[in-house]
Amino acid sequence: MGFFSSVRATTSGLSAQRVRMDVIGSNIANMDSTRAANGDGPYRRKVVYFVDGARAPQFADMMARFDGRQNNGVVLTAVGEDDFTPNRIVHNPAHPDADEEGYVELPNVNLVDEMTDLTSANRSYQANATVLNSLKQMALRALDLGSR
Repeated sequence: MGFFSSVRATTSGLSAQRVRMDVIGSNIANMDSTRAANGDGPYRRKVVYFVDGARAPQFADMMARFDGRQNNGVVLTAVGEDDFTPNRIVHNPAHPDADEEGYVELPNVNLVDEMTDLTSANRSYQANATVLNSLKQMALRALDLGSR
């Protein structure tokens, strides 16, 4: 793997984890939202989907393979909704969105899960930043050796 492909892989990892942290922040901010933006039920937890860059179905990546370059990073494929986890049902008759029995349907966001995902994304981001700094130090050292 060459220097620039290493930098591309690392920066794609940084970008992917930044998007993941943004989505987690959105989930946490909306964990008590009983109405989605479209007004259809409570907020649904968002999930980020990534794919290996070598398997990315994008036209530019296909063309890059013909040139001998290969994207070895991470590619964001979608930010979708979590349709597998059920919404939380809470008894709160005073809530304006409560049904006739006093139950409120809350988003399927679990704070413990979100904080665990946030910690994982943060550590992955830090690892990619460390790799990028190491690559920078190696490049600077190589330039220093070449100038002597």
